[in-house]
Amino acid sequence: MKSKRFEVLDARPVNQDGYVTEWAEVGLIAMDGPNDPKPSIKIVDGLVVELDGKPASEFDMLDTFIATYGINLERAEEVNAMDSVTLAHMLCDINVPRSTLIPLTTAMTPAKAAEVVAQMSVLEMMTAVTKMRARKTPANQCHVTNLADNPVQIAADAAEAALRGFAEEETTVGVVRYAPFNALAILVGAQVGRPGILTQCAVEEATELQLGMRGLTAYAETVSVYGTEAVFMDGDDTPWSKAFLASCYASRGLKMRFTSGTGSEVQMGFAEGMSMLYLESRCVFITKAAGSQGTQNGSVSCVGVPAAVPQGIRAILAENLIAIMLDLECASSNDQTFTHSDLRRVARTLMQFVPGTDFICSGYSSTPNYDNMFAGSNWDAEDYDDWVILQRDLRVDGGLVPAVEEDVVAVRRKAARAIQATFKELGLPEISDVEVEAATYAHGSKDMPARNVVEDLKAAEEMMKREVTGLDVAKALSKAGFDNVSEAVFNLLKRRAAGDYLHTAAIFDRDFNVNSAVNNPNDYTGPQTGYQITPEKWEILKTIRQAVSPESI
Repeated sequence: MKSKRFEVLDARPVNQDGYVTEWAEVGLIAMDGPNDPKPSIKIVDGLVVELDGKPASEFDMLDTFIATYGINLERAEEVNAMDSVTLAHMLCDINVPRSTLIPLTTAMTPAKAAEVVAQMSVLEMMTAVTKMRARKTPANQCHVTNLADNPVQIAADAAEAALRGFAEEETTVGVVRYAPFNALAILVGAQVGRPGILTQCAVEEATELQLGMRGLTAYAETVSVYGTEAVFMDGDDTPWSKAFLASCYASRGLKMRFTSGTGSEVQMGFAEGMSMLYLESRCVFITKAAGSQGTQNGSVSCVGVPAAVPQGIRAILAENLIAIMLDLECASSNDQTFTHSDLRRVARTLMQFVPGTDFICSGYSSTPNYDNMFAGSNWDAEDYDDWVILQRDLRVDGGLVPAVEEDVVAVRRKAARAIQATFKELGLPEISDVEVEAATYAHGSKDMPARNVVEDLKAAEEMMKREVTGLDVAKALSKAGFDNVSEAVFNLLKRRAAGDYLHTAAIFDRDFNVNSAVNNPNDYTGPQTGYQITPEKWEILKTIRQAVSPESI
């Protein structure tokens, strides 16, 4: 006879997830792997001759790159000789300021950083994230995609996402040749929603760079690095090639960050028997060494791997903390879906939601998940109310604000009309009034009329051949009467010339003032310090559309 209790339990969503026991020999272990190297560093005449138990003669290209460019050698031997528990205490001690710790944490080796965070509980790591985050003000980022690569829907969803508070927005494609249209649509839509939103189009690296150089995107993120040499080689890459790509973006005033995450190496079959966290620590040190201002990490698209093993979700928070310890902007993932359990997905996010990171999600889906072309997100458009109510429940700024239906409808309609006019002025395929009306009220692509894909793809290719730029977009918007949107697009281009948003963790407000770790550094040292929700902001956050006045009852 079967237990009725276990019949009920077996039917729960959490039991639709996959779980495995640890297998350290192939890297299926989240952290504290038995094969992870012990921290060490030796420096002779300014050169690293030993790194994490390995002499220079045995360095692979990752070791060489990290040893040459990624560690603050001035204090390296001192810090790596310190007790890891003592360093962990300092990280979560509110009486030890961030300014004291950064010279120490940037002098650690990859193995030392992994060992230090392994001494900390999840709660202690959250305390450290609160204190160590680069930019004082937390923010959020979203995905704006759809199954059909429909530019009208992308523009409308981007505008709504901006209205709801996202500081950055990212699109990608179902069909590669749609990239120019998707980049154009998210650019226009986001600036309709709120001037100053940064947008990107995640595609193949050469195309992505080309779109950025032409002013059709404002930042880049999907520049991936890995924790073993074999995975790098599998992708025909090296740390030096990634550093060169980073410098290409910087040379044109474009913000960019690298991407990495626990589980990628074991998923590729090249973990070399090391734990996921140690390998991710190497990735973060490569990011620092390459000169990138930040990273998107937190397992990202590999989240199903660490989520299947013991303490995998803890390891994701730990890798976020290591990035923050290296003084990098941290876009802390919370994007790809990994569980059938609502309880589990919320628990995974609270570890970044509560302390706040530079971008709590690096991919909250602004569409229903069936339209998310990044393989589905941990949060989507159907969770908007849950997110803002969680903010209200906990008095936390999670980067979003409540929105009412009439404002959302108005901004979606304006965005759809703006992209309609832009397409017309640029000589692109017609966007009909029927499409504009559908996008105004749509939930997802199932609510949109189909477009002529062959005609769109031909025009997108022609658009690239004509070398249409962001300036052409601004002119088109102005000619069509969308002067405020035109000005916002032009302001994005001007800020690239200034270069101010290359600073660590930089975002813009609606007046294009930079908010970064340089002019708004995190100075948390305990209660009533660091980022505090102002009375004005709290009034916005607590005013949700569902709340009724008791006096009116």
